[in-house]
Formats: sequence, structure tokens, C-alpha cells
Amino acid sequence: MHRSLSSSPIRLLSVFAALVVASALAGPAFAARTHATATIKVTATEFKFALSPSTVTHGTVTFTVVNKGKLAHDFKIAGKATPMIAPGKSAKLTVKLKAGKYPYLCTVPGHAAAGMKGTLVVK
Repeated sequence: MHRSLSSSPIRLLSVFAALVVASALAGPAFAARTHATATIKVTATEFKFALSPSTVTHGTVTFTVVNKGKLAHDFKIAGKATPMIAPGKSAKLTVKLKAGKYPYLCTVPGHAAAGMKGTLVVK
């Protein structure tokens, strides 16, 4: 049997194209199982936090904290905290979280006692 040399590059390209398509289709599904990411908007005012959403899937979570109050606040969760955020300003905080419940709070003296605290549920 004689194989045409001109068909070899075409077969090679076909196999490569099939691998690229399979990788593109499988990549997002695989990433979702191993490295879930979420963004939570945190609005800080006197003296409370509003989180949206209030429950996330385990993995990397980025908190975008916006201070809509008249006093400086920060946001602390899982041992990490934003810097102090001036009124009208914002900050981001990224943490890796496993499934569980994570308390959060403002570390300014008296603010957590006045209500700037809560618990994030991570599934």
C-alpha cells in the first residue's frame, strides 16, 4: 500500500484541531471544579456591612469593599484585612476559602460591637 505524503500534514492538522477543540471545551469545566472564583461586593456604612452575594462556592473569593459611610472602615475575614478605607473610597481583598463559615468584621474599635460583623457561608 502506498500512502500519499500530501495527506500526512492534513491528518496532522486535523488531529491538532480536534485536540484544540477538546481542550477548549474541557478547560472551563475542569477549571470550575478545581479553582472556583467568586466576587463579592461589600458595602460598608455605619454600622453594618451588606454582602452581595452572601453565600459563595469554595475557592478564590475577591471582596470589593466600598465605603459609603462617613467614617473610615476596614473589612477583615479569614485572617486578612483591607487597609483602612476612607469614606467614598474602595479596596479589594482576595482570599482562598474552603467550605465552612467565616466571620467577618470591621476592626475599628467599637464598630463590630455596633453591628459591623457577620458570617459568610462558603459551600
